[in-house]
Amino acid sequence: MVMLVLLYKMRNLAKNKIIMAAPTLKYEGCNFFRQRLILATLSGKSVKISKIRHKEDDPGIRDFEASLIRLLDKVTNGSRIEVNETGTSVLFVPGLLSGGSIEHECHVQRSIGYYLEALVCLAPFGKKPMKAVLRGVTNDQTDPSVDIIKNVTFPLLRRFGIDEGLEMKVNRRGAPPLGGGEVLFKCPVRRKLRPMQFTNPGKIKRIRGVAYGMRVSPAAPNRMVDAARGVLNKFLPDIYIYTDHMRGPQSGKSPGFGMSLVAETTEGTFLSAELASNKPGEEPTVPEDLGKQVASLLLEEIYRGGCVDSRQQSLALLLMTLGETDVSKIQMGPLSPYTIQFLRHIRDFFQLMFKIEVDKSTSNDDMDQAERLGGDKVLLTCVGVGFTNINKTIL
Repeated sequence: MVMLVLLYKMRNLAKNKIIMAAPTLKYEGCNFFRQRLILATLSGKSVKISKIRHKEDDPGIRDFEASLIRLLDKVTNGSRIEVNETGTSVLFVPGLLSGGSIEHECHVQRSIGYYLEALVCLAPFGKKPMKAVLRGVTNDQTDPSVDIIKNVTFPLLRRFGIDEGLEMKVNRRGAPPLGGGEVLFKCPVRRKLRPMQFTNPGKIKRIRGVAYGMRVSPAAPNRMVDAARGVLNKFLPDIYIYTDHMRGPQSGKSPGFGMSLVAETTEGTFLSAELASNKPGEEPTVPEDLGKQVASLLLEEIYRGGCVDSRQQSLALLLMTLGETDVSKIQMGPLSPYTIQFLRHIRDFFQLMFKIEVDKSTSNDDMDQAERLGGDKVLLTCVGVGFTNINKTIL
């Protein structure tokens, strides 16, 4: 009789172990590290990532990835994070999103935009409205700058009902390699997201931008503006590019300059492009060349088209996934490799697949028509999973 009871208990224990182990998703490699942690936090599923740079001379996670893990630990309550001695394996068991006031020192290997993109995905689903002060590099050549997040990402969030209380303030700018910038980010919480139908991007009506300089000559931003206008004035008269020359403590610890441009359409679509100067010690950047390159990148982004630019594709798809159980539909330009992998991860974490079809209204063999409409567009359709913010306090 005792043996039977023991066998019964052992069998139940084995079942519980299997049930606990089942939700843990396993991946290999360092690619898309941030994607996996964000989706794990929102879905509540554990994720184990192994073989992180295991064949390199310096194996394991980098300092900026460790900084991201610390940030996720600050915005959640009850998360369990296990990293092995070599840093080549990470187990992340997410807790509940708490939100509230946080301060974080972002590692200077990546800009503040790398961390802000993660917070933008998580902040609307916290228990309390988020107020985050992030310090580090505000503008670099890899990640979206704080200007792009403010002028392009925020309008996209407002389409899903995340509007009141959404704020971004750049207290100090910081260029690589030393940084020294500071950004204040505020985001409200929402119980549900509304579905979105956004299939008409509209026509370009104006271009706005920011040319900034830190610890460089005040003439550098003006030179970039003149060069960019020389390219863009051939297509559109309504162009205004602000110059932002930081001085003293507000200019950070390293010299640098750059420009971000945003094209707005008649239907409220925002398409962006940006560039920053090289780090000190590398080949010097000529302001006129940088201005022309940014203008060319913006024209290329306009040619790709769609209702969101290539940097915001994954955020739009995530918010569509988390929306109410209703149909959401959006038109996009050619999908980036990052977005394609993001769709695979959405299937893994939320068991949701998008219907993807070529938008036949924009694909035309007639050369004149194709030149007017830009590149081929795709329509992505899904029914939201009905994600509800269980952390939000109900009065």
